[in-house]
Amino acid sequence: MSKTVFITGTSSGLGKLTAIRFAQMGWNVAATMRTPEKETELTSYDNIKIFKLDVTKVDQIQTAVEQAIAAFGKIDVVINNAGIGTYGPLELATEDAIDWQFAVNTRGPINIIRKFLPHYRVNGGGMFINISSFMGITTAVPLGSLYNMSKFALEGLTEGLYYELRPFNIELRLIEQGGSSGNHFMKNIIWGKDENIKDYDDMMMKLQQFMESAETSGSLDDPQTIVDAIVAQATGESKEFRTVVGAAGNQLVALRNSMPIEEYLETMAKNLDLDQEEFIR
Repeated sequence: MSKTVFITGTSSGLGKLTAIRFAQMGWNVAATMRTPEKETELTSYDNIKIFKLDVTKVDQIQTAVEQAIAAFGKIDVVINNAGIGTYGPLELATEDAIDWQFAVNTRGPINIIRKFLPHYRVNGGGMFINISSFMGITTAVPLGSLYNMSKFALEGLTEGLYYELRPFNIELRLIEQGGSSGNHFMKNIIWGKDENIKDYDDMMMKLQQFMESAETSGSLDDPQTIVDAIVAQATGESKEFRTVVGAAGNQLVALRNSMPIEEYLETMAKNLDLDQEEFIR
C-alpha cells in the first residue's frame, strides 16, 4: 500500500520539488497551497491531490486535513515547509511584519501539528518533518533577528515535542537548509525600513549585496540535495533528528561550535565586509 505525505507550501520552490519527488516515488501526495486555482504543474500527477491551505488559518487547516484524510485514508508523514523571511532593523519593523513572521514560520507548524496529532495517535504513529534553517541553530547575518527568532522557536518546539510524542510512536525531524538555487528568495523577502531613518542604510546595503551575490554567483545549494535529505528522513534511510544540508550551513555550524558565542558573534560581524566566499569560511 502506498504511503502518503502531506506538504505545506507547495506552490513553488522546495515545496513543489518535494511534492514531485514523492509522487515520482509512488507516494500519495497531499499538496497544499494558498491559491490552488493557479496551480498547473502538480495537477498532471494522478497521485497528487491539491488542497487549499493557509497555515495561519486554523479553520482552513482543519478542512484541508479532513479532506486529505478522506482522500487517502491515512497520512504517514507531514512536512511543514511553508515559510517566509522578514529582514531589516527590528526598530523599523511594523507590527504586522513581526506578527506575520511568527504566524507563518512558527505558529503555522504548531497549527498543522495540532490538527494531525489525533490522526497520528489513532493510527499508532507518524512523522513530522519541520523545515527549519541553519539560521535556526546559529546566526550568520545582521537584520535577520525576526527570521532567526522564528526558526530558533521552531527548533525548540520540535525538541520539546520529542518527549511528549515519543510514547505514541510519533517521530520528529528537523531539516536545517540554507539558501538554494531557483527559489528567488530575494523577491520573497519582506524588508523592514523607514525612509526617514538612515542609520541602518549601510548595513542594509551590505546585506542586500551579500544576498544578491549569493543568488547570482552559483554558490547556493542545489535544492535537490535538500529534497534528498527530506526523502531520506521520510523513508527511514536517515534517523538523524537534525540534518544540516549544504556546504554553507555545515561550515557555519562547525564554526559556531568551535568557539564561545562571544567570539563567534564578533567573528561574523567582522566578516560581513568580506565577499561571499570568504563570508562562510
